[in-house]
Amino acid sequence: MGWYQQITRIEPFDDAPLDADLVAAFERGAAAHEPRRSVRFYTPTFKSYETSELKDCGKNSFPAFSITGGACALDCDHCRAKILQPMIPATNPEMLDSRVRDLIMLQDLKGFLLSGGSNRRNEVPYERYLPTVEKLKHDYPHLRIAVHSALLDQARAKGLEAAGVDVAMTDVIGAQETIREVYHLERSVDDFEATLAALRTTRMEIVPHIVIGLHYGTLKGEFNALDMISRHAVDALVLVIVMPYYAAPETPFDTIAPGEIAQVFRAARQRLPALPLLLGCARPPGLHKLAVDSYALMAGLDGIAFPAEGIKGVADILGRPVSQEHACCSMAVDGALQAGRAA
Repeated sequence: MGWYQQITRIEPFDDAPLDADLVAAFERGAAAHEPRRSVRFYTPTFKSYETSELKDCGKNSFPAFSITGGACALDCDHCRAKILQPMIPATNPEMLDSRVRDLIMLQDLKGFLLSGGSNRRNEVPYERYLPTVEKLKHDYPHLRIAVHSALLDQARAKGLEAAGVDVAMTDVIGAQETIREVYHLERSVDDFEATLAALRTTRMEIVPHIVIGLHYGTLKGEFNALDMISRHAVDALVLVIVMPYYAAPETPFDTIAPGEIAQVFRAARQRLPALPLLLGCARPPGLHKLAVDSYALMAGLDGIAFPAEGIKGVADILGRPVSQEHACCSMAVDGALQAGRAA
């Protein structure tokens, strides 16, 4: 019995939009190559999460902080700053320091993500926070600290490194039209690649992100972004999916079809065969998520954040043992996975 027949017998898949021909193509590809075996399911404490297959850790062990609260000067069409709303506000360095120390004492904090809204040049003003980050890292060396870097130059990248940041995440956009029309940003595709180059001059782990369907729910620039990333020795790649319900009603966003998303998964695995590929937490919910998560497993991605109900059953069918980590997928890149830097 093939994958499609087995998977559609799992109860949550009764109405899932799986393409039988696409599943068969993935199955043929897996049979022709050495399969990737284990897969990690990431359940950080950005939000409450529990399924019948996986449990919440019950602790605020890896929260996200926003240095701008819910404010962002870009107000991009796909997000409108809503992705910042669930984050813990830390709008001055003293607030960040006290909240981190409280969480270490009360909830066994293991690390945190530092983020914030961008200015009109897609830069996040972290500079006044760096002494606080450095002091926290000195006092609690075990803390794993990640930063959404946005666009930056080498000097600012070195500043993050000097403060003790472990992981730098940055979005990579491969289409000039998307930068201009969706981000309302007067920067170039080259600026995004220059940010990768600047980060690469540091010892931080570099984990770029690609938002699939960012151009109003269509593919435009994703494959170019993969090519850009392939030119730099990064440590992992996180793929996320645009979520149209964040957009304003008047913007022409569509929900990108799971089959189109699978094309990017397949291309990423082919172009970056040794690199850890991770499906991040931002993606549409429901049956769409169920199909996307299934294709991620079939394409050989190494990890999935907040997997859909039923996905462990798919992993079992594909012969991929599962482990669970209560951390952001961008932070959980260990020595066994760090193929990118050695490339």
